[in-house]
Amino acid sequence: MPDETALLIADVLEAAGALRRLGDQTAAAEGLTQARWQVLSVVSEEPLTIPQAARRLGVSRQNIQRVANDLASLGLAAYTANPDHRGSPLLTLTPRGEESLARLNDRATTLHRALFAAIPVEEIRATRDSLRRLLTELDRHEGTPGRR
Repeated sequence: MPDETALLIADVLEAAGALRRLGDQTAAAEGLTQARWQVLSVVSEEPLTIPQAARRLGVSRQNIQRVANDLASLGLAAYTANPDHRGSPLLTLTPRGEESLARLNDRATTLHRALFAAIPVEEIRATRDSLRRLLTELDRHEGTPGRR
């Protein structure tokens, strides 16, 4: 009998890869990458420092710094003074960045509706609930002494 847990992990990783490729295609239609889209999204609700954005996205500070610098050079984001820490500026969206993000999100919404049209909303909710439980368990496991 196959190990259902191993098969689930393989399926989740395969889906994550396919969704990343789809995200890159979607972002490319706006002249961006998925990484740039993610950084625009993470700072869209509130300005964040580079370390804060990196923690939220679960990637290295150096990776976010590079992407943030790219976004700033494109005029989609800007660094602003951080009243809490002079040495760590806040990354915020420019009006151009807000417009670009809105177009990307609209494009993604249309794509997601088409992609998930054949899957009943109850199945989507159940899958999401299962994934949220898995993420909770992963968080608990990572918090175990001796674990990251």
